Amino acid sequence: MRDIPVELATRVESGASTLCHAWLLRRADGVEAGFTDHDRDLNVGGVLCLAASGWMIGATESSVGLAAGSAAVAGVLDDVSIRESDIAAGLYDRAEVALWRVDWRRPDLKVRLWLAGLARIRREGESFTAELEGPMASLERVVGRTYGRDCDAQFGDERCKVDLGAFPGAQCDKRWGTCVGEFGNGGNFQGFPDIPGDDFITAAPVQGGRNDGRSRR
Repeated sequence: MRDIPVELATRVESGASTLCHAWLLRRADGVEAGFTDHDRDLNVGGVLCLAASGWMIGATESSVGLAAGSAAVAGVLDDVSIRESDIAAGLYDRAEVALWRVDWRRPDLKVRLWLAGLARIRREGESFTAELEGPMASLERVVGRTYGRDCDAQFGDERCKVDLGAFPGAQCDKRWGTCVGEFGNGGNFQGFPDIPGDDFITAAPVQGGRNDGRSRR
């Protein structure tokens, strides 16, 4: 449940148009930074939130219960706020990002909308898009390996071993048939295509043909 200051709630209910977004970012090494989509810098909770950063809110998927939820923000790469060299060095890995709704006339009047972890940053020329995950995302991560028909490697990684340069723009659906038929990479397939599934449970007995216990694939 969000703790909304009474004065801020009153302003929202009155239709005030003095609200903006502010992002407070804390890296794993303790470095803090702030950004806002307002047209001038704001001091929010003692952190200077830069307006010139170009940060703006992107697609958001809110969830309830134990669902993870996700969001995205976009901004500009520069030498003051987000440096490309810092991203490449992994300084923003596991950073915490809090999204606030703020009254720019009274930055002390604010309510936190979201708290997320920075999952990944995609560089796009002179700008970037940061993908955020809600606090429950850690519960969805697979620890160790699980048995399943589909491959659990990332396309082109050290386990997959497919040369992405040989297949520009290609995507993999992680199925055995795709791995073998399109990429000739069956020897590195990281799934279990012969594991029994619902189709095995519901399969009807057959007469004749090969019934020697080998794979039905």
